[in-house]
Amino acid sequence: MKVLLSGSHGQLGRCFQDRLPAGWGIRATDRYELDITDLAQVNLIASTYLPDVIVNAAAYTAVDKAESEAEIAQAVNKNGTQNLAAVSVKLNVPFFHISTDYVFDGLATKPYSEDMPCFPKNVYGCTKLAGEIAALKINPNTVIIRTSWVFSEYGNNFVKTMLRLGYERQELEVVYDQRSCPTYAGDIAEVIIRMLKAQTIPRGIFHYCGDTVVSWYDFAKAIFFSAQVLGLYDYRVTLKPILTADYPTLASRPIYSVLNTNKILALNLTPSIFKRQLKAVVKIVLS
Repeated sequence: MKVLLSGSHGQLGRCFQDRLPAGWGIRATDRYELDITDLAQVNLIASTYLPDVIVNAAAYTAVDKAESEAEIAQAVNKNGTQNLAAVSVKLNVPFFHISTDYVFDGLATKPYSEDMPCFPKNVYGCTKLAGEIAALKINPNTVIIRTSWVFSEYGNNFVKTMLRLGYERQELEVVYDQRSCPTYAGDIAEVIIRMLKAQTIPRGIFHYCGDTVVSWYDFAKAIFFSAQVLGLYDYRVTLKPILTADYPTLASRPIYSVLNTNKILALNLTPSIFKRQLKAVVKIVLS
C-alpha cells in the first residue's frame, strides 16, 4: 500500500505516520511540499509517486480567522479537497477526506447521523461542507470522516492550551453550554488504516468521535484531573463555567454537535475511548 498524505505536520497527519503499518509506503507532504490549492502541483506529485490511496489531512482550521479570510479557507478546504479528489479519480484510487462536526448548526436534540441536513453556522463549516460535496461529486470512491474536538500530543489543541494557561493563571473561564465529543487523533488515524486494510474499502460519509459527550468546561476539568492523578501537575486551577454569550467569538459555534457513530462502528471499528486517551496524551505532553 502506497499512501499520498497531505497535512503531514498536523495532529492527524503525524498520528497517521506513527501508526503506518510495516511494509506500507508513504509520501507525507506538508503545505510547503504540496500546495493542495495548486492542481498542477497535486497532479505532478501524485503522478510521480503513483499512490494506492490519497488521504487528505490538510485543512484551514482557524475557525475565527476564517471569518475574515474566507477566500483562503475556501481555497484550502474546498478547492484543495476538490483537486485531490480529481487526481484520485485520474489515478483510479480511493480518496479519504477528514471533515468536521461544524457542518451542522447545533440545533439538534439527538446525535447527528450522516444523512441529517447540514447547515453550517460559520465560514469554516461552510468551506468544509463545500469540500465534502466536491469530493463526493468527483470521486464515487471517496470516504468522508467527520469528527469533532480533535486532540493529541501533537500541534495546537485544547488540551495543550488548558495546561499552558493553567501555569499562567489561577482561574480559567470555560464555556459550558457547547457540547460534543472530544476525539483522539490517533484513533482517527487507526480507523483510516483499518478501513484501508478491509477487503472492500467502504465509501461515503462516516461519523467518528469520542465515546463521551462533554462541554468545553467538562473537557477542561477532565484534563486537569488527569494531570493531577498522574502526579505531573502541581498547579491548582479554578475553573469557572461561563455561557457562550459571555465569551463572544468572531465565528458562531454549534451548541450541540454530537455525532452518531453507529454507521462506522458497524464496520467493527473501535470507538475512541475519551478518558483513556486523554490520560495518555496528558502524560506525554507533561512528561
